[in-house]
Amino acid sequence: MYTSELRAQLSRLHLERIDAKSAGLGGNEAYMTDLENEISETRAAFVGAAVTEIAIARGELSGRLFG
Repeated sequence: MYTSELRAQLSRLHLERIDAKSAGLGGNEAYMTDLENEISETRAAFVGAAVTEIAIARGELSGRLFG
């Protein structure tokens, strides 16, 4: 996935958490735990993709590092 897609998915998950709490599902421990885990996994994927994207851009601009 691209960073923009991961960022959009992360935003959707945050909105889902807000909606769930508004709908009274904040006390549903299994659902909220699953949602928090999905948010955490998506955030980790987003950070990894962003770092990779930055490294690729840096490599294209500066070339290979030596040393």
